[in-house]
Amino acid sequence: MDALTNELLRHGVLHADETPVGMLKPGNKKTHKAYIWTYCTTSFNATRAVVFNFAETRGGENVRGFLRQDGTGEQAWRGTLVTDGFSGYKASFERGVTEAGCVAHARRKFHELWAIHASKVGQQALRHFQVLFRIEEDIAAATAEERRRVRQRKSRRVAAALHKWLLAQRQLVPDGSATAKAIDYSLKRWKALTRYIDDGDVPISNNWVENQIRPIALGRSNWLFAGSLRAGQRAAAVMSLVHSAKINGHDPYAYLKDVLERLPTLPASRIEELLPHRWTPLAAH
Repeated sequence: MDALTNELLRHGVLHADETPVGMLKPGNKKTHKAYIWTYCTTSFNATRAVVFNFAETRGGENVRGFLRQDGTGEQAWRGTLVTDGFSGYKASFERGVTEAGCVAHARRKFHELWAIHASKVGQQALRHFQVLFRIEEDIAAATAEERRRVRQRKSRRVAAALHKWLLAQRQLVPDGSATAKAIDYSLKRWKALTRYIDDGDVPISNNWVENQIRPIALGRSNWLFAGSLRAGQRAAAVMSLVHSAKINGHDPYAYLKDVLERLPTLPASRIEELLPHRWTPLAAH
């Protein structure tokens, strides 16, 4: 797990998200809300890796600890972090991490306006977002530099038109209304939301990490809660290896069986050979 975390932190663009899970409180047999924080490489990255980090709180100190910004002496990570705008990441951005916002989250605010209130503003905003996402579909398989060039030529113009339109619409709606809240969400985060246009390695949304969290959400209905903080941390470690193996196309059982058989005699200097994205079965050697 240490080697997998080190590998993840070698990459300049990462996703981050968090999801609640139950944790048994010692002594009173009741559960309280804990969190599994998820960090992963982007869909553009050839290295497929995900790390789940179990914590008792949703506090930003968990992010800073993982990114080594807590003064522990290790090299602090200074890349671009794609997030949904949750305030817990703010302190990391103040310490040198570059913020990239999730355009899908901004879009959802307007989709809710349209779906719930049949809002014309919501409908018009969705048309702008649709164009931005269609551009991304067309360049998904392109190189980072090709993506950047297309975004500069096409996406920047669409985003500028959307921004101008949002500013104009904001003057027409009352403060506190659902429409104002949807517009304010985008306007307040505009710099982060358009960060991807200038960097071909940065994705338009945080959807990729949400897909990695899905097994956790499904699993909660089966295992219900973690028995303690240490149990949650162990579960997160196992899930990190299992899920990283799956997204690299491996059978998790075959991967773990092979790793556990080879670990006792493998020198620590070669531990990275057993990471899911580098692993090959012993029989293939």
